[in-house]
Amino acid sequence: MSSTTMRARRATLAAITVGAALAGCTAEPSNRATGRESAASATPSATASPSPAAPSVAAPVELRLAFAGDVHFTGRTLRLLDDPETAFGRIALVLRDADLTLLNLETAVTDRGTPQPKRFHFRSPKTAYAALRAAGIDAASIANNHTLDYGQVGLLDTLDAAADADFPVFGAGRDADAAYAPWLTTVKGVRIAVLGMSQVHELAAQWKPTDSRPGVAMAFDGARATAAVRAARNQADLVIVFMHWGAEGSSCPNGEMKTFASRMARAGADIVLGTHAHTLLADGWLGETYVHYGLGNFLWYGNSHSTDSGILRLTVRGRTVMRNEFLPATVSGTGRPVLVSGAAKERIEDKLATAKRCTGLTMRRP
Repeated sequence: MSSTTMRARRATLAAITVGAALAGCTAEPSNRATGRESAASATPSATASPSPAAPSVAAPVELRLAFAGDVHFTGRTLRLLDDPETAFGRIALVLRDADLTLLNLETAVTDRGTPQPKRFHFRSPKTAYAALRAAGIDAASIANNHTLDYGQVGLLDTLDAAADADFPVFGAGRDADAAYAPWLTTVKGVRIAVLGMSQVHELAAQWKPTDSRPGVAMAFDGARATAAVRAARNQADLVIVFMHWGAEGSSCPNGEMKTFASRMARAGADIVLGTHAHTLLADGWLGETYVHYGLGNFLWYGNSHSTDSGILRLTVRGRTVMRNEFLPATVSGTGRPVLVSGAAKERIEDKLATAKRCTGLTMRRP
């Protein structure tokens, strides 16, 4: 199914009315953004006198969400943009087979600007957005430590290119209000708010947005971050916070991550997840809030702390994550992630089981 068709079907399905219960994925691309209505009906028995049918009650809508880690197009992955439609390879089948798919775009999208005083600099051409859309990505976080690799000029180019491509990005903006604003979308009648924030210390003071300066939404401004989530809570049925955080190479969340995850949960976030460590971390529940501390690299240019990767799939009903599933993958020699099986899959699953011990999260929802 083409991305255009999926977008059209999703727009149609946004008109489906959701019941009061909402007030407060390796597979072929088969039913992305398909709506289903479920209602109870009363059927008179053969011997009883007919009685008025009971009012139908809409069942809570169930959504299938997919999340992936860090992506950019530089080095070996730049050549993948020679054909944006196939840039992600076969794993795009899984990305498309969800009602909503998000990841972190770890790059400036620009050919201008001045490299900032830091070790690594990533930038990608505008065709990056076409590749994301073709792979079934619905929106991308740009709240990370590479969006301003080429300064404010590079960030503004990134925002302009996204607007020109009609591709949603979140977590950075032309000023503070825009940076902390959620991306709002409606899927199967469910209103979803997605915010992006960074908790990376490098150049944070220079990259934070102000009323008159573009920048990345920073978790270090705790009051503003909390207010942003609370405001999103009033606008949406489901609130997702996509973080960029943690210590590179560490499979355990640090205290700073745990504290902020708790803060986001108290503010009303239903799902908190993130990237940055370039290795996989684990997940669990913080009260009613589902947390995944790190999704690792996804489409990656070269050597890193780990080639372990994968796709996180969540089934959500109302505000509750009913099912969580991680599909292990490895970053291949082309930079593309490839799903794994057998011993390779078991190794990653064992690694994640060990990583769960240091999350401080519960393994089952309340």
